[in-house]
Amino acid sequence: MVETCFRINVICMKSIFLTILICASLFSVSQIPKFGTYIFKYCELEYENSCYGTCKIVIRKDSITVFATQELSQKRTYTNEGDIIDQGIILKHKSGKWIVGKTSKDKFAKQIGAEGPAIIDFKKKQYWTF
Repeated sequence: MVETCFRINVICMKSIFLTILICASLFSVSQIPKFGTYIFKYCELEYENSCYGTCKIVIRKDSITVFATQELSQKRTYTNEGDIIDQGIILKHKSGKWIVGKTSKDKFAKQIGAEGPAIIDFKKKQYWTF
């Protein structure tokens, strides 16, 4: 009897622990990074869907500002180091991708990246624009 109760408790504890781990991993993957400054790859859909430089990303609450790095200023026409490339609010688009929106309505934009808000991939640390 005691042994049976012990086994049931162990099974319950394992189930609870597993549930907590799954929830924690889902939460951390899909969330915006903490406040701070980050270096992301600068990627353009227009030029062969490739990343060719870096940009500095500053996140404060739900706002984001994208700055040109020295590397990007040497590769992107009419861009100087420190120039603001983009700024707005971080939104989750209806497609499930994170975007740099100007208003909350951008969550429902017909297009993103090419003819709409820029895409930001927090997992791969990439900023996508056209």
